[in-house]
Amino acid sequence: MLLTLTRTGDALTLTVPESFVAQNGLQEGSQVELSVTGTQMTVTAPRRPRYQLEALLAEMPVELPIDEAWEGMAPAGKEKR
Repeated sequence: MLLTLTRTGDALTLTVPESFVAQNGLQEGSQVELSVTGTQMTVTAPRRPRYQLEALLAEMPVELPIDEAWEGMAPAGKEKR
């Protein structure tokens, strides 16, 4: 894909294609990783972590109170049991 650099103040800017933005769930303010090797520049969108309920509960300090009804509750979002 051939893109054109544009001037914004004292900097040259490059527009990120909407297909890359949508594919990686990016929005204004999102951070991306930029790697430069010689004449090659690579932009990488970081992967979002996928949490498992059991792993999150295992990290919970044992001294915190536990709601006994918690175990019987159905998932409220995209978490997996």
